[in-house]
Amino acid sequence: MRYVAIDHETDFKGWRGAARSITLNNIAPDDVIWTVRTRAAELFESTPLPEIDPRDTFRVSSSFIELAQSAILHRSPERLALLYRLLWRLRKQPDLLEAATDVDVAAVNRLAKDVHRDEHKMHAFVRFREYGMGRDTRFVAWFEPSHYIVEKAAPFFERRFADIPWSILTPDLSAHWDGYKTVFSPGAIKSDVPSSDPLEATWRTYYASIFNPARLKVKAMRAEMPQKYWRNLPEASLIDSLVDSAAKRSQSMIESTPPLSRATVQRKEIAEVHSVANPSNPHDALSQLREEAAYCHACPLYKDATQTVFGEGAAHASVMFVGEQPGDKEDLAGNPFVGPAGQMLDRAMQAAGIERNKIYITNAVKHFKFVPRGKMRLHQKPTTPEIKACRPWYERELAAVKPALVVALGATAAQCVFGKITQIGKSRGRLIDLAEGTKALVTVHPSYLLRLPDQEAKEREYKNFVRDLRLASSYMHKAGRAA
Repeated sequence: MRYVAIDHETDFKGWRGAARSITLNNIAPDDVIWTVRTRAAELFESTPLPEIDPRDTFRVSSSFIELAQSAILHRSPERLALLYRLLWRLRKQPDLLEAATDVDVAAVNRLAKDVHRDEHKMHAFVRFREYGMGRDTRFVAWFEPSHYIVEKAAPFFERRFADIPWSILTPDLSAHWDGYKTVFSPGAIKSDVPSSDPLEATWRTYYASIFNPARLKVKAMRAEMPQKYWRNLPEASLIDSLVDSAAKRSQSMIESTPPLSRATVQRKEIAEVHSVANPSNPHDALSQLREEAAYCHACPLYKDATQTVFGEGAAHASVMFVGEQPGDKEDLAGNPFVGPAGQMLDRAMQAAGIERNKIYITNAVKHFKFVPRGKMRLHQKPTTPEIKACRPWYERELAAVKPALVVALGATAAQCVFGKITQIGKSRGRLIDLAEGTKALVTVHPSYLLRLPDQEAKEREYKNFVRDLRLASSYMHKAGRAA
């Protein structure tokens, strides 16, 4: 039996080197025990790694490397052996990762998913408190991650809070940002963090003001914001009272509306009850898709984006609009088409007789792709691999909404809708057959109108854009009458 040790819990480089060495020496997984070196005396002394010929090598896919880099951050003591077993099998079965039902593949994917979810929770539930005064001011937060994710999560905070000095303390590892780089130090204890700061009262007031009792779903809220995080959230002290008073406040809101509106609310409540009872309801399907997409790592764009920007709108819409990708405003807001291009689209739809609340609108790519320029983030066009990686989300949205017409806004959207590169000029302004009786309409992206150099060109192309949308409006009304 061979005992192999890595230097610390997240030592992927050490694991990779050791795994390569023992694999090339044909040491089977059952003959290896993996350990992590600690300051305390080890139960077993690690065995020196066997020498290898520098000319000996083997390759594995980049997807396995990325999967392993995430899975090794899990707290499971079995993760190192599991990764080595999977690596050993990949030499003879290069396509093994595609077998989602394989026990080892499923187990590693589960570890990686837990790590990604924990990272997402850290992004969402870290709350900084102000400490010190003047030049000595620093913002300090306490967080208790489920896995070893501090180094993985730190770049998000570097981008989001680049202009303030901050520290995030955890029991395992602490991260400190000085405006230029992040340094890491050993873990800390919660008492090292200030208990409160003057801004927390303002934050609690704001949180209470945006809490909508009519949209409260306690089960969903607790799933998204587990109670283990509450003790570190300043707004947590309000949650129980807000939940307890939600029913009374909702009833008060209903009673304060005119009779006709109250009847409308009652009909909506009946529809919502029916929706809950019917698991095939598009609202439920889209909600589930939105939750799944929040953890999507199918391409590298998720690493720099603030969040997944999923589609939204009427679940039974007869028309689905597909754009390119979220921009800077959408990335921060979490909603599609809310920036300048969205305002241009809203204006054109209004001119064409299309109500936005009656359509479903999404993007071909769900994460913002950009290059930083100082404090600005400049849009970059998605590549074909990125479009392909994101296309399953579009396909599932299409299956849930079942629109009669899909409007592709721009070349990226058209490539997503048709599954191939499509020239706008040759396809624009006419209805094209898709599968299962759905039609497609290709037009320009509204951002194209914003980039035109002179006012005359803008006015001419805007009229052409409205003309295309009127065709969509006509088809939309026709579909409505047919239904």
